[in-house]
Amino acid sequence: MTEQPRGLLKQLFQAAVAEADPAICLPPHLPARPAGRTLVLGAGKAAASMAQAVERNWPGDASDPGEITGLVVTRYGHALPTRHIEVVEAAHPVPDAAGAAAAARILAMASDLGAGDLLLVLISGGGSSLLSLPGSGLSLADKQVVNQALLRSGAPIDQMNVVRKHLSAIKGGWLAAAAAPATVVSLLISDVPGDDPAIIASGPTVADPSTFAQARQILMHYRITPPTAVARHLAAAELETPKPGDPRLANSRTVLIATPARSITAAAKVAAAAGYQVELLGDALEGEARDLGAQHGEMALAQQFAGQRLALLSGGETTVTVRGGGRGGRNLEYLAGLALALGGRAGISAIACDTDGIDGTEDNAGAIVLPDSLARAAAAGLNPSALLADNNAYALFQALDDLVICGPTLTNVNDFRAILIDPV
Repeated sequence: MTEQPRGLLKQLFQAAVAEADPAICLPPHLPARPAGRTLVLGAGKAAASMAQAVERNWPGDASDPGEITGLVVTRYGHALPTRHIEVVEAAHPVPDAAGAAAAARILAMASDLGAGDLLLVLISGGGSSLLSLPGSGLSLADKQVVNQALLRSGAPIDQMNVVRKHLSAIKGGWLAAAAAPATVVSLLISDVPGDDPAIIASGPTVADPSTFAQARQILMHYRITPPTAVARHLAAAELETPKPGDPRLANSRTVLIATPARSITAAAKVAAAAGYQVELLGDALEGEARDLGAQHGEMALAQQFAGQRLALLSGGETTVTVRGGGRGGRNLEYLAGLALALGGRAGISAIACDTDGIDGTEDNAGAIVLPDSLARAAAAGLNPSALLADNNAYALFQALDDLVICGPTLTNVNDFRAILIDPV
């Protein structure tokens, strides 16, 4: 009874991930070879797979070590073999010394370029933490404290990145400014609601419309007391990030090569082929994960009376306000909220997974909810409501053997969610 929806749900997730595979989506967007040098730099969970795709598809003799050089930084466990573009691994979501050292090297390499040279920048989700170079007067420890506080606050990614950009010497357009007057082409895999290049990985090659004042307001709103050096840096506001119209960014352009919307559309085709009417709920949904799950559960219950097979698909990046001491992730909290709202209703199943293969900091991409999930939890002596209150949804889905564990996918177009509704 439960294997059929389980298999289809996984197929939908796999279709969404495959649509954003750099080996497929990157080659059509490679720029022409320049008259001068080509330097490849990048950061993100897909940085290594993007670098590999560049090497395999670069026009001309890509076996020539002088043809392309570069450096990208990706999350631990996300590296791939490359020949000419160095791959460095670092920590995510809280930055570490390896990421800071790589960012310093990347900025120095970009600064060495001149007119006639090309800087090809490979950006994907996670790049903001991985490309962590503290601004003037700040230490890595200062940035780590602020980053951890933001992650626990429930702040949406766009607000988190406003703060990150104003504590950085490389984000918020500084990388492109350093490369001027070289041509800068940035290939982006979007993991943010709205696909704003200034938000993806905190926009290292994109003009930044936000300000120091906004960064201070965000910390105040979430009642985050930063380290003294951070408070001093934000108050001084001595060196604003490059703004729209900055001449140093005149030769910089960005190309979105993969987005959440395209991945959801790919999954929709699979659902339609399986006989489901498809309703797209949006690719940029935000909010508290458990609350969105409950809302979607109520929506699914109402839709079931329509008498047709229906697939509700959505994407985006929810948030989790951490109050308990358990293990979880935003997709697991979403599913726990969904399951509780469904109350074990027959004919409704769901999946929610991070397309990078890692839900937060755990080993799973997400999980699956089936009509008998709550019954199996009760039989195992589990209290889903109590576990969710303790931010411990991982324990729930681990005990049910309903975690989706696929390992790093080497891409990242945010979360993917699907609810399958069959008439009862």
